[in-house]
Amino acid sequence: MDNDLVKVYTVNGAASGSASSLPDWLRKKRAVKKKGAKRAVREEIEGTIDLIQHFEFPEASNRIKTTRDGHHAVATGTYKPQMRVYDLDQMSLKFERHSDSENVDFIILSDDWTKTLHLQNDRVIEVHNQSGLYYKTRIPRFGRSLAYHYPSCDVILGAAGNEVYRLNLDQGRFMNPLVLGEDVEGVNVVDINPAHQLLAFGTEGVSSDGFVEFWDHRSRSQVGILRLPSSQLTQPEVEASVSVTALSSRSDGLSIAVGTSTGHTLLYDLRSARHFGLKDQGYGLPVKNLSWIEGGTKMAGDGMVISADSKVIKIWDRNFPTVNFASITPATDINHVHHIPASGLIMTANEGIRMTSYYIPQLGPAPKWCSFLDNITEELEDQTIRSVYEDFKFVERNELTRLGLDHLIGTPALKPYMHGYFLSLKLYDTARLISNPFAYAEHRERMVQQKVEKLAESRIRTKKENLPKVNRTLAEKILKTQEKEEKRQAKLKDKYGDNQVESSDRKEKEKTNLLNDPRFKELFENPEFEVDQTSKEYSIRNPSAAMKRGKTAVEKEADESDRTSSDGISHSEESESSSESSEEGEEDEGHLINIAQPSTEIKSTLPRPRMNLNPPRLVPARPGGSTSASNLPKDASFGQRRLSSKLQAKNSGEAEGASVRLPDGGVQISWVPQYGSNKGKGRQNDIDPDDMLVPGGRGTKAKNKRPGVEEFGAGMERGGSGDDPKGRKISEGERSGRTQRRTGVRSGSKNAFRRI
Repeated sequence: MDNDLVKVYTVNGAASGSASSLPDWLRKKRAVKKKGAKRAVREEIEGTIDLIQHFEFPEASNRIKTTRDGHHAVATGTYKPQMRVYDLDQMSLKFERHSDSENVDFIILSDDWTKTLHLQNDRVIEVHNQSGLYYKTRIPRFGRSLAYHYPSCDVILGAAGNEVYRLNLDQGRFMNPLVLGEDVEGVNVVDINPAHQLLAFGTEGVSSDGFVEFWDHRSRSQVGILRLPSSQLTQPEVEASVSVTALSSRSDGLSIAVGTSTGHTLLYDLRSARHFGLKDQGYGLPVKNLSWIEGGTKMAGDGMVISADSKVIKIWDRNFPTVNFASITPATDINHVHHIPASGLIMTANEGIRMTSYYIPQLGPAPKWCSFLDNITEELEDQTIRSVYEDFKFVERNELTRLGLDHLIGTPALKPYMHGYFLSLKLYDTARLISNPFAYAEHRERMVQQKVEKLAESRIRTKKENLPKVNRTLAEKILKTQEKEEKRQAKLKDKYGDNQVESSDRKEKEKTNLLNDPRFKELFENPEFEVDQTSKEYSIRNPSAAMKRGKTAVEKEADESDRTSSDGISHSEESESSSESSEEGEEDEGHLINIAQPSTEIKSTLPRPRMNLNPPRLVPARPGGSTSASNLPKDASFGQRRLSSKLQAKNSGEAEGASVRLPDGGVQISWVPQYGSNKGKGRQNDIDPDDMLVPGGRGTKAKNKRPGVEEFGAGMERGGSGDDPKGRKISEGERSGRTQRRTGVRSGSKNAFRRI
């Protein structure tokens, strides 16, 4: 496991390692000065997060444990000696209860906080319930550790001497003690295996090394002794005895961890007398607490061990003891460490005022009562850790000589630290100004030069003579686009930093433009690939460039033709043939008069399609002149041709309902339906009333017809005397329509309405 990947978040108390970041003389000076004290308090508040409110004691804390239901935490401390219970669901202090003497160790008898048993440093055992102190008694010697045997309701007490006392809470009296070997000076720790209730006692030897004795509570007899390899734990030239200071049995019933006074942790299998794991804390201090991590996440693994002395907490794997999963160095000395089961939260009782809590996400999830810790781990990374000494400057020996301050070595003005000295910042600025009066001017000039160079790096300087001769405008456009993109990348680097924009810069550098791409080399060298900016296709794709360029003569002529044809002005004659009309239209095309020419010409980027100046010829439905089919014009309508053939048949003496025999033996009968009665002979007999192709058919009212007027289309007439149907004479202007623009009349004018 890489130690850098495991993150430890301080959620209560001072951050780990914060006390060692400042030297003693600087810390004392800050505590004396009023201004420095405020700054130190502000740093402490900003650098920590209080997960549990009032998680502290007036002077120091001794022990801390959580209840089995996981809703409360019980801690003991001093001064004055007291016990505090915290409601974890509310993350605040529930109550505090004072005692007569300082606590050594305690156990929680019930699933909640209501029943506890305390071992005091004056040989007193106190039993507390929900209302307060319930009962207290004394033991013959000063106690060191205690444990509770649930099957028999016995409290096992380890004390000075070779006797282990038993207090039965069911009977309310002391039972016969368990007597260990005569070479035992005292029992430092008592442990009960949770699987098979095997008793383990860590002893301290009188003239020899300590060992671990195992007892069976059912027979109240010793079942085994585990002796420590003192030769591996101490140096040969140092004569010191090794004692057992911590014990912890695993829930599988086979493994046990043994902590020694030399700062070593040994892992044993109960079936073997040889250890399979050895861990050195590194400080040579007695191991104060050991615990197995059970129910952790898959990343933490099964069988992690937490070992702690008064300086450091180490978490490591039982299979790889030499590799640390995590290492925590609190700001104050440690008295007790408690790991909340099936979570990544660790609580410590220490010699400081505030108790500390550490959250390690890789070790396990957050407990239910503080599940929000999984969501705010990113915010916890922003803890302020002092890395710069305010009001002081660290200088080396050669810099002191350059400033002319080497004569101050050995005086209170210089504080020796590592390979240099701490110097007052004001004195350093004054000495630097005296040694170099032009330091500010040089610094300002250097900063200006850096800014100029920075701007020059992001600017692309292109020379006109270096541009290609073919498609020069396209090359300039490509270079401008590239320059804008590089400026945008420079702004992103200034805003977000070089690391975050590095990946995007790499992708941009990999891209190639048309200028340096060999596939498009001919585009800027071969004149055949020159872009024609006057073409219609270029105007469609680049309308803004076409608008700046203006219209060509052909486009202007086409626009004038469009406006002329829309006004209905034409010099072609309807009576002439189509060939003559087309020739005459081409001759008069350049002489059309634009009557409705606007004051400002609207420029169009696209050429308008040219309209046909020859209007369609309107052909009457009746034949004119001769009725011979050969005399009909080429563009005669179907009705004219049909009526002409009918008249020819009538003139030749054929009956309208005559039958004609065909060569193949068939008979063809032809007739024309007539409208109304067949009285008289006239024009009505010659017209089919149901034929809509012939004028005068069904739907035409005879009373509306006027002599000499031809009707065609939908209500259109031609010919006649030119008079109005009401008898009024029509002028030539009304007949041909308006040919000039109206002047002097504004139908929607505001003044015109006022005059009415």
